[in-house]
Amino acid sequence: MRSGTVDVMPASVRRSLRKLGGDIALARRKRRLTAEMMMERTGLSKATYARVEAGEPTVSVGAYAMALFALGLGPALGQLADPRKDDTGLLMEEERLPKRVRRKAEVRP
Repeated sequence: MRSGTVDVMPASVRRSLRKLGGDIALARRKRRLTAEMMMERTGLSKATYARVEAGEPTVSVGAYAMALFALGLGPALGQLADPRKDDTGLLMEEERLPKRVRRKAEVRP
């Protein structure tokens, strides 16, 4: 069964997934690993691992994560949405800061 998100997925996201899959395939070959070795290390079936390297959007993020981990690239996945590197979020947060800060009035009994 095909996910509805694939139908509305922007072309730029599809291109990014294809690039990710191609980069995983290239990293595997640079390390002189066969697809069979990757299947053993990731626990993925032959068909699923082939879809990872093809950058298929219906493959679970866990499959991509296992492939990256098997290649020693796993830590990079955890940095993708790091709030400290979210320039847009940081800018929006800065815009919400008050223009000035006042001391709160003390309540006396």
